[in-house]
Amino acid sequence: MRVIKVNKKRGNIVLSRKVLLEEENTERKKHTLETLAEGKVLRGQVKNITDYGAFIDLGGIDGLLHITDMSWGRVGHPSEVLKVNDEIDVIVLKYDPATERVSLGHKQLVADPWSAVAERYPAGMRVSGKVVSLTDYGAFIELEPGVEGLIHVSEMSWSKRVKHPSKILNVGDNVEAMVLGVDATARRISLGLKQVEQNPWHDLAEKYPVGTKIKGKVRNLTEFGAFVEVEEDIDGLIHISDMSWSKRVKHPSEVLKKGDVVEAMVLNIDAENQRLSLGLKQLATDIWDDFFSRHHVGSTIDGKVVRMTNFGAFVELDEGIEGLIHVSEFDDSHGQEKVDLQVDQTYTMKIIKLSPAERKIGLSIRALKSDEFRTDWEAYQEGSGTGEATLGDHIRFKS
Repeated sequence: MRVIKVNKKRGNIVLSRKVLLEEENTERKKHTLETLAEGKVLRGQVKNITDYGAFIDLGGIDGLLHITDMSWGRVGHPSEVLKVNDEIDVIVLKYDPATERVSLGHKQLVADPWSAVAERYPAGMRVSGKVVSLTDYGAFIELEPGVEGLIHVSEMSWSKRVKHPSKILNVGDNVEAMVLGVDATARRISLGLKQVEQNPWHDLAEKYPVGTKIKGKVRNLTEFGAFVEVEEDIDGLIHISDMSWSKRVKHPSEVLKKGDVVEAMVLNIDAENQRLSLGLKQLATDIWDDFFSRHHVGSTIDGKVVRMTNFGAFVELDEGIEGLIHVSEFDDSHGQEKVDLQVDQTYTMKIIKLSPAERKIGLSIRALKSDEFRTDWEAYQEGSGTGEATLGDHIRFKS
């Protein structure tokens, strides 16, 4: 220590250790500042630790080692890496002589693990890692210190609808995943959890070929159809258009209820898009095919008018089978007034068109009346005893 005051009369001597240390520190600081430069590697001692970093004594001057520059890996708090009085090698990242502020780095002393990450983790490679963080959209997996990959929530299961990664994974879990892609520039690695398992959708086509009958429980109803559980976490859709051959289904609830166990037919399997199409009506006889097999153009048939439009009348010919009498087919084309059709009334008519592909039936009352006229005229000719008729005969017949 240094003598800073002497009082001979009282016999007192004042000593100071602080003054001596400050002088020594000033000399050390002077020497440090003379040699300090960006990029220089120094040996320092941890003087203080905060939430955002650690202050390192470089020799008369302190530098800040920020938490983000301590390690290429994930650091939750500086105390996880350093302790007070620890000696550590650091590199000067930035130095401002005017303010004497020094920014330090420690991770920069070793190679950036992302510099060759594309070579170490090629797409398709299976890797193991630890879950270090969960977010709403996925889980971050530490593959090595400083290198993390993301398993997006959509890549966690082939069949389950994962609402949150915590339903599948927990922080600290060791998992095996597949590398889907690497973007070293953006420091991103895309990982897949489901890719290390067999895709159950690829087996569906073999297990349930098109035309197979399956049984399942109705899990959900929407405006456009019903979802039926074929296997655990695999649903098939019965579209509203495939529920009935004859009934005009406005909502699936008219045919099915949630919880019902139904039998349906496999119509299509799209493994890539994970879509399974099912049909309910395909298990029943197609009433349209049955109708077309029993009737032909020229047949006479009775039908009930069910509704009128500005272009014609729809007629129910069988349960679920309707045909159309176009407005031009209402009269008999022989000068008589147009037939006044009434809803819910039954009329006799003639089939003039059958279109199985479009499921359309064309009907005519005019054609039927024309046939009746021709029949009566032929009968009249036969009854007159002559094969020819005069103009007067026509007039008398029509009257």
